[in-house]
Amino acid sequence: MWTFRSIVIGLLLLFALVGIPRVNAGEPRQFEGAWIPSAGASAQPTDAWSEFCERSPVECAIDPSEPATIKLDERAWALIVAINKQVNAAVSPQEDITHWGVIDRWDYPDDGYGDCEDYQILKRRMLVEAGLPRRALRMVVVLDELGAGHAVMAVRTDHGDFILDNKRDAVLPWHQTGYVYIKSEGDRTRAWVWLSNQAVVTSTVSR
Repeated sequence: MWTFRSIVIGLLLLFALVGIPRVNAGEPRQFEGAWIPSAGASAQPTDAWSEFCERSPVECAIDPSEPATIKLDERAWALIVAINKQVNAAVSPQEDITHWGVIDRWDYPDDGYGDCEDYQILKRRMLVEAGLPRRALRMVVVLDELGAGHAVMAVRTDHGDFILDNKRDAVLPWHQTGYVYIKSEGDRTRAWVWLSNQAVVTSTVSR
């Protein structure tokens, strides 16, 4: 019986063999210039993120030789949309207390279960394995439409920041998610950064 990791690797090999499928995901270039505003001040990451970095230091390393943004051509866009959708379908939601026996843990959902941050960690691993720069894929903490804490991943591109989310398959520009943006990983050091004085209210769109 295949493990979840084996399935993920198999999907990546399939993408490599047949090419990334065309995805009817909209035209990213219409959102050019939309980057998440940053307050610039350093922020403290969650304890669960720090513990994850101890277990998986490569996930938290910053390589300054990598580009901080992705050139958003058709292939990169299709890859981002396809992996977001695939992971959302492959992972079943489960709270940390049930999954891991602790209130908060960030980790790979290799057994097929996870909560919001686990989805994004797996998406980043797959995108990096597919050739995208880790430095341009940033974990972000937000408040969702219910005012609850939530984790997403920002894909930083030459056409702005787009959000990968386990709540929807659509990859949206950051300002169309309806979320309040709190803090994110930085792209220069392992320190996190506050986002625009800790709160940016965005417009809501239909899923």
